[in-house]
Amino acid sequence: MAFEATRRDAPFAKGATALLLVDMQRVWLEPGLDPDHADWGPDHYFYRETRERAVPNARRLLDAARASGVEVLHTIIRSLTRDGRDRSLDHKLTPIHLGPDAPEALPVAELAPVGDEILLPKTSSGVFNSTNLDYLLKNLGIRHLVVAGVLTDQCVDMAVRDGADRGYLVTCVADACAAPSPERHAHALKAFGGYCWLAGTDEVEKRFHRLADEVAA
Repeated sequence: MAFEATRRDAPFAKGATALLLVDMQRVWLEPGLDPDHADWGPDHYFYRETRERAVPNARRLLDAARASGVEVLHTIIRSLTRDGRDRSLDHKLTPIHLGPDAPEALPVAELAPVGDEILLPKTSSGVFNSTNLDYLLKNLGIRHLVVAGVLTDQCVDMAVRDGADRGYLVTCVADACAAPSPERHAHALKAFGGYCWLAGTDEVEKRFHRLADEVAA
């Protein structure tokens, strides 16, 4: 097969671009719901960062993607069984368990799926490891995968690296991601930046709107 010369920041292609929102769930984003961080108040860095920056920026991306015909997928940490027996060993040991009926497992209202947008429950840090995301993206004809969400240094990191290894041109929207500290966020971006195009919400939003103009033309 001939090698296709391109760049990580190559222009998005109409009909071949998807937005993946990673773990933008109530349990992580609404103060008081995460049992592992019951001591974090609303003014904790992570909640301020997600409330004031990451969630609003993800909403901008979502609105632009929907307006331009970009495929939208959401992934959440949620077990398939009520007792969590289907979880990965790592999630059992941690432990992390959100049952299929847990309302706090759903995305926050601002980022909730609409229409027939795909919602993928996963039971590992890596969405490619515990869902059929790769199969779905290939069926959808996706070449460009735009990633945003939480945590930058955990589930976002794995989505970026694994997506790149599977042959997608990955964009990570840095200011639509967040981690529990600015240091963790910055270190993660530096560590996996070689696997993707690191971009900002402004630039990606403009690119989505350009696709909308192509659709209208």
